[in-house]
Amino acid sequence: MLSIRNISKSFAQRGLVLDDLSLEVSEGETIAIMGPSGSGKTTLMNIIGLLDKPDSGDIIFRGASIADFIKDESADYRSKNVGFVFQDHLLLPYLTVSQNIHLPLLTSSHSQQELAMKEKYLRELMEKAAIYDLKDKYPHYISGGEAQRVALVRALSNNPSILLADEPTGSLDSKNAENLGNLLLEMNKESGITIILATHSMDLAGKMSKILHLEEGKLTL
Repeated sequence: MLSIRNISKSFAQRGLVLDDLSLEVSEGETIAIMGPSGSGKTTLMNIIGLLDKPDSGDIIFRGASIADFIKDESADYRSKNVGFVFQDHLLLPYLTVSQNIHLPLLTSSHSQQELAMKEKYLRELMEKAAIYDLKDKYPHYISGGEAQRVALVRALSNNPSILLADEPTGSLDSKNAENLGNLLLEMNKESGITIILATHSMDLAGKMSKILHLEEGKLTL
């Protein structure tokens, strides 16, 4: 499904962060990437999501190279294929839970029938994540665990092929972290979504089918 081939990435202040790194991802796979702070986990996630470009190497998605996509092509790739969840949920404070979740739908046009199907799908997701009753609340009136579940449902709103989660439980207590990890697995089993997450949590990483370690710019088992 996704092939990261010999990518390298440097930054002026940090030097070489990713060094000739390669990664093969199968459809429906769940992968945890672990490593110390500053090891390049977020950089790798941003490159997979085309939020950043590698200095060298290639990215192959379903048989086609996407590494040299221009800005509009990258945005189209993300809107159709990638969902993002971050440690800080990044919900917009002036929108309700429901409005935050529906926000990605505004990036493309839909027929009335498609919108009706999306509405049904999102309601089911919200109920599964136990946040439907929060739909009219604003982010500052809900808990951190609830906000992170809202962020997850928002990331799934466009039926992405890949979910990229960067420290998704980093700001949660152990109970909420456990709940979010279980919800991720449930989404993977039900929809077959591919999950790649960066985490410091062994508990969360242990739920994934594969654990990789990123150190000195390289990925190892």
